[in-house]
Amino acid sequence: MKQIRTFHRLLLTSILIFISCHTWSSSAAAEPASMNEVFTHPVIVIDVGHGGIDGGTSHENILEKNINLEIGTRLYLMLQKHGIHAVLNRTGDYALSEDNHWLNNKSRHRRDLAQRRQLTEEIPTEMLVSLHVNWNKNRSRRGPVVLYKEEGRSIMLANIIQNALNKHYGTHMEMQSGKPFYLLRRVNQPAVIIETGFISNSEDRRMLCDPKEQTAIASTIAGALQYYLSLL
Repeated sequence: MKQIRTFHRLLLTSILIFISCHTWSSSAAAEPASMNEVFTHPVIVIDVGHGGIDGGTSHENILEKNINLEIGTRLYLMLQKHGIHAVLNRTGDYALSEDNHWLNNKSRHRRDLAQRRQLTEEIPTEMLVSLHVNWNKNRSRRGPVVLYKEEGRSIMLANIIQNALNKHYGTHMEMQSGKPFYLLRRVNQPAVIIETGFISNSEDRRMLCDPKEQTAIASTIAGALQYYLSLL
């Protein structure tokens, strides 16, 4: 089972929705006939940043990868509860580069990013929402920052999420262009990266590590996504 492909993990994540209509083979070698037969609606891909050997940014023993997963899991469950189709591309502590056996590149980081992009091509994707945590040497800097792909729908999505998170955090941060970032340059669908706060700031760090605040942050993002979808 350790060799199971990433989209099998996505299917397992989504089984709560589709179990009444689909069956899953117990064999790791079994392949679904078509992704479109399983994912009957376009989905929001929740990209859970980092994982496994890649802990992301950190403060003492607090690792970004764990915060991303906690918020991402909550966001996924909230969207499903409201009938919005979504998947997580990471459901545990592993690096997506481990599933990339197709890219001939020595860089683990590049294989990881390429695998994240590839998932949006393997399943019908409405948008990509990538979750991360920020860091700055200026410890007073705090608040969420949403980075956007430079196209209209992504900018609108980023603006809605940024405004919602600013209200929750009590900040006035501005969204930013994510042009330098691989995913925002390579993903074909609307895409944003949400930096949910600064781990280097004590107030943000408290929020990011508090289960109740993780739920509140996820709820704020979910509400923003619902509002965005209502405008389409």
